[in-house]
Amino acid sequence: MAATPQAEAVAHEAKAIGSDDYSLSRVPRDKRFGFWSMLLQWLAQSGSISQFTLGATIGVGMTFGNAFLAFTLGAVILEVVIFAIGLAGMREGLATPMLTRWVGFGRNGSALVSFVIAVSLVGWFGVQNTIFGNSVSALVGGPSWMWCVLAGIAITALVIFGFKYMAVFAKIVTPLFFAMVAWSIVSTLKDHSISELINSPAPGQTIPLAVAATAIAGGYMTGAIVSPEMTRYNKKGSHVFLQSASSMILSEYIVGMTGVLLGHLVKSSEVSSIVLSTSGAFGVIVVLMSTAKINDWNLYGSSLGVVNFFQVVFGKRVHRGAVTIVLGVAGTALSAVGIMTHFTEFLSVLGVAIPPIGGIIVAEYWVVKRMRKPLDETRESETLPKTSPTWVPMSIAIWIAAFCVGKFYDGGIPALNSLATAFILYSALGLLGWVKPYGTSTLDDEDDTAAPAARATTPVGAA
Repeated sequence: MAATPQAEAVAHEAKAIGSDDYSLSRVPRDKRFGFWSMLLQWLAQSGSISQFTLGATIGVGMTFGNAFLAFTLGAVILEVVIFAIGLAGMREGLATPMLTRWVGFGRNGSALVSFVIAVSLVGWFGVQNTIFGNSVSALVGGPSWMWCVLAGIAITALVIFGFKYMAVFAKIVTPLFFAMVAWSIVSTLKDHSISELINSPAPGQTIPLAVAATAIAGGYMTGAIVSPEMTRYNKKGSHVFLQSASSMILSEYIVGMTGVLLGHLVKSSEVSSIVLSTSGAFGVIVVLMSTAKINDWNLYGSSLGVVNFFQVVFGKRVHRGAVTIVLGVAGTALSAVGIMTHFTEFLSVLGVAIPPIGGIIVAEYWVVKRMRKPLDETRESETLPKTSPTWVPMSIAIWIAAFCVGKFYDGGIPALNSLATAFILYSALGLLGWVKPYGTSTLDDEDDTAAPAARATTPVGAA
């Protein structure tokens, strides 16, 4: 008796390495996570020594009051972006690469989005892994490349098995990190007057408010754009808001502003040694685990982008677990030989190219609503629309224009400039009816590796 396609799909998943994590489908509502599990995932993104260092860097050049304003501006900007995009991801149960098929870019345009996101995130995975290896080498000895390899293998192994195991890791690491940091900070500041530190002048060269806000908001903007990778596992929109807002409060006000106080105390941005020196070997282990917990999202987001890219470009459905292995090995190898640090400037350019994607998503999903109707019609059934637009040429033009504004305009915050430009242009042109999808692509069947169906050449949804 022949096996059914559903049975074959289950058997294929069972034999595959790791979890595919609904890379090309909606996350079913009965597979989503509760409030506290998701909250720990969000808070884990705040658990980084680098955020203390950022706070200290700003504290060296700003008074406590001005630093508070800078963190407030950065937090508000990020929260607005995260909630607007993350709520769309939660409603549809889709990650950013898949979401863009029906929200702004069309099927082929989503491949471009996936490529940019995948390259950027796996690049930053390698860069962070290099920083990780160098830091451990300086703290405990041993060659940097060895620590890069060990960290890369550990993170790759975790990400292979997907969101469920990443959530378990967050439950372990997040409480340990903040308990250890709290102990270190209290031990350091107990013999000093907090009020004097708050009222003390900036010990270094003055940093303008716009520059500080740029560092705060711009540094996490890519993470905000790909927030649907996480929020698609949320059950409620209120959870998205409360969890992301809690992460912003912890990251910017508690961790960041504590870094400002430490910067005023030691009159330097080199404050990581304070946390590490007061917590011993246990502190070093916890810090390393928390760093790995943040970097796992770079690899995870990259794997989702590659899966969508392969289906669109090559008509092949590849398993996310297998993709994770390839990306993890490549990123780890390049970080171990020290090559990744030479690509930071290129990755920074991609960092300006990603925010316009978010601007277009928000404009289409919440303002124009020209292409999202098929998602509305299939949301309750938790299936995907049978067809999607093939190209949206105007979106590509808007993307390029917004990138140029972010890259070449010197005022304001580059990431925010490019995002706002894309949002305004798409909203205005979309409401005027100038944003028109062209062609229709049939959704590839999940078990079908044949080439995509032929595309039509007439505009879709132009009426």
